[in-house]
Amino acid sequence: MKIQRTLPPVAAPVSPRSLFHGLMALLSGQDETGKRLEELKVYFNVRHTFLVSSGKAALYLILTALKSLSPERRQVVIPAYTCFSVPSAVVKAGLEVVPCDIDPETFDFDYGELESVLDVQKLCVVPTHLFGMPADMDRISEICRRKKILLVEDAAQAMGGTYRGQKLGTLGDVGFFSLGRGKNITCGAGGIVVTDSDDIAEAVSREDRKLGPPRFFEEVKDLCTLLLMTAFLHPSLYWLPAGIPSLGLGQTLFHDDFPVRRLSRMKVAILKDWRNHLERLNRHRSQMTVSWIARLGLDGKRKESFPCLRMPVLVDSPSFREKLWSTSAKRGLGISPFYPSPISEISQLRGLWNGNTFASAKRVSERLLTFPTHAFVSEKDQDEIMKYWTLCHG
Repeated sequence: MKIQRTLPPVAAPVSPRSLFHGLMALLSGQDETGKRLEELKVYFNVRHTFLVSSGKAALYLILTALKSLSPERRQVVIPAYTCFSVPSAVVKAGLEVVPCDIDPETFDFDYGELESVLDVQKLCVVPTHLFGMPADMDRISEICRRKKILLVEDAAQAMGGTYRGQKLGTLGDVGFFSLGRGKNITCGAGGIVVTDSDDIAEAVSREDRKLGPPRFFEEVKDLCTLLLMTAFLHPSLYWLPAGIPSLGLGQTLFHDDFPVRRLSRMKVAILKDWRNHLERLNRHRSQMTVSWIARLGLDGKRKESFPCLRMPVLVDSPSFREKLWSTSAKRGLGISPFYPSPISEISQLRGLWNGNTFASAKRVSERLLTFPTHAFVSEKDQDEIMKYWTLCHG
């Protein structure tokens, strides 16, 4: 453990004022869930919204609802390289995971392969706006309409982002966002479901009514955790949690069981000024994305100023990635890899797809590095990162 300025790979700071709102709601029992739901409807221009305990809980709720509408369809198509929470939710919903390989340049589906896997057994397709970079929603919407398959938009990392002037998460039949640590905004953990479909909303509502709120002691624990996270997220203190391996910071885990509850009143209160926080943090991420594109000499498909949660860079080799990642860890630069493998290599799922290795997803898992884009990253930090980027290349 080394005491030094240490950048977290990703960060969504929570203001003291927001924490105070959460504390007051915890003590008073005041519930502003109705207000938040109405604010979300207006912001996303949708008719129906729901708040739950996590992003994967939101996806689980959606899939359970869709399964009730189409009980004969049991398969869910997801990118072969995505957050392990996505297959976790599919499995918990009692459905089958069907991976589709990706385009390593855009992290979107390999659309030739997607066309080949879609058939009457497929309940839905779940495109992911990885890092906040939009999937090709025009193309995937056309395919899903033609094949009569539902489109569930994974906007967990893209809250506030847009595609052709429309909010990401609202372009499919139903979408969801994450309010987890390190997402666009956070209340510690949480999830949002949005849809314009009355039929889907009614099915989601039936499942939502079965959920209970967290218990009081769980809310107290969550608030204490969020207070500690907020304090130690600053680069002057992040060296401490980063130096404790048992905390598992940055680990990507698969859990086929997890709690699914309504979002607590305390967390709802923390989100009181969510829109201003979201827009401010996303503006900074967009500026940082443009800056990294220029500094790193990235081209073509990366020239739009999406509010990337992290700046993804596919490096030349696994050995170079390890070299730069190791340097970053020693210097506290905030550079990190992302998901450790394609979902086909998750131990609990391995062997389900007849040895298909999903070559592009495998390549990305071995060569991807991400650069921090959050508000704690200074120009001096960027200069330092570029210095070691150049040294490692040399």
